Amino acid sequence: MLLAIDVGNTNTVIGLFEGAKMVTSWRLTTSLQQTVDEYGILFRNLFEPSGHTAGQVNRIILSCVVPTLQDTLHRMCEAYFKITPLHVGPGIKTGVELKVDNPKEVGADRIVNSVAAFHYYGGPAISVDFGTATTFDPISETGAFLGGAIAPGLSISAEALYSRTAKLPKVEIRKPDRIIGKNTIDNIQIGLYYGYLGLIEGILRPMIAAVGGKPQVIATGGLGKIFSEGCELIQHYDPHLTLKGLYLLDHKNR
Repeated sequence: MLLAIDVGNTNTVIGLFEGAKMVTSWRLTTSLQQTVDEYGILFRNLFEPSGHTAGQVNRIILSCVVPTLQDTLHRMCEAYFKITPLHVGPGIKTGVELKVDNPKEVGADRIVNSVAAFHYYGGPAISVDFGTATTFDPISETGAFLGGAIAPGLSISAEALYSRTAKLPKVEIRKPDRIIGKNTIDNIQIGLYYGYLGLIEGILRPMIAAVGGKPQVIATGGLGKIFSEGCELIQHYDPHLTLKGLYLLDHKNR
């Protein structure tokens, strides 16, 4: 079985694959303080409730955008799974042409999303990943990565609003029931949701025109669902796009 690990700045998402089928997945908080042993115990303890065992894993692929955790998780895989993981980075076969000024600057997660978007939805396409930052990644009709855009994630905006004001509370990020708020929480939720929806559409409309054709727009990431429901420019919500891309890269390289 394949263990696919996607380490983001806020969350770490893990998928367990049997062949091409993902049989289960987990979402953890990314912790910079945890040691090799703490991560090892945490990972192995995930398996029992799902009816699987760590001993069933014979391959691991790791995508990490947090440099300080790369070595920690590499050593965890070797110590607790007895497997040297395949890293998404220089030297890996992706099949994706990077049409950017400096290919080394492109985050591993964006390459993985591009591989999955092109494989499952065809090209042209645009993947929108709602993570700590929101990334917009256009892919040509032949599967080339064209560049993109990066915006602060909605959680960052919400946290800034709470931390930089004296009286405004933390609120749940969700689609509001109305557009005119009747209380402080309503007001904040409306401002966050519709303000960010405007950001999404403001980037997607000219990007779709620049890509040309009729690109499929695929949302993924923690907040992808609520915005895919509210934005007419997004055709698909795929919560496991990155994990599916990791499976494809493992298959291509193994």
